[in-house]
Amino acid sequence: MRCPYCGSLDDKVIESRTMANGESIRRRRECVSCGHRFTSYERIEEKPFMVVKQDGRHEPFDVKKIEKGIRRALEKRPMANDAIENLIIELEDAALIYGKDTREIPTTELGQLVLGRLAAMDKVAYIRFASVYKHFENLDEFITEIKNAQETE
Repeated sequence: MRCPYCGSLDDKVIESRTMANGESIRRRRECVSCGHRFTSYERIEEKPFMVVKQDGRHEPFDVKKIEKGIRRALEKRPMANDAIENLIIELEDAALIYGKDTREIPTTELGQLVLGRLAAMDKVAYIRFASVYKHFENLDEFITEIKNAQETE
């Protein structure tokens, strides 16, 4: 550890103390060169949860993106804000459970999670979300998806 006073790399640990339920360690150090005492902290750096895009790129999981898409699909629909918040929390939990070993989830799986929950809550919101997620090109694709949604009722 570099001394913040003289820049020397030669120091000794005087005291170590576990902090925050064992998630970090506080160390009091003394520079051997100048005698200046300072504190350092150590914590485990976890691998961030990632989303694997269809083209193979990885990007950090952002629950705000899911929330934006869901709120857009549920716009002007009779849905309580608490129900929307609970849905978002459930989806985030489901995504984290799916990728607990690899710390990643493919966008296809994430999209299917959202579609499944929306289909159970609001068919119109399901169709709205599906039209963007599945990249509908024409009216026939809309009609097919609406017929599929009606069959699951």
